[in-house]
Amino acid sequence: MATPSPNLPRPAPARLVPELLVADVRKSLSFWRDLCGFRVAYDRLDEGFAYLDRDGAQVMLEERGRGRNWVTGPMEPPLGRGVNFQIAVQSLKPILAALEGAGWPLFMAPERKLYRTGSVETEVHQFLVQDPDGYLIRFSASMGER
Repeated sequence: MATPSPNLPRPAPARLVPELLVADVRKSLSFWRDLCGFRVAYDRLDEGFAYLDRDGAQVMLEERGRGRNWVTGPMEPPLGRGVNFQIAVQSLKPILAALEGAGWPLFMAPERKLYRTGSVETEVHQFLVQDPDGYLIRFSASMGER
């Protein structure tokens, strides 16, 4: 049965929403929801599925081996090799505090980085962390342009 977040409207679906196959949807929810600040827009936990949103950044989690999975090759951890999911946030502080409180290791420590974006440079404050299945997540807060 689908469970929406209480008293919160369902977000409009983003035009691109990755669906990540995970080993244990409840374990993944503990990471994505409890540590990284996503909210459950709706779920079907009896089917091993959850649709998450954080200020318009959306991701679907689907437990492997339950329901219909589109698997194109061996599922060997860490999953998602060759891709990282950048998620824009206002501030890294609450996420970093939650991860530190849980003893969750970072893949890359927070850094400030300048990226050329056309005729300007954009500065970001960012870090990388792996979810329970090894998917690489890059949280990024804009620090402005120059």
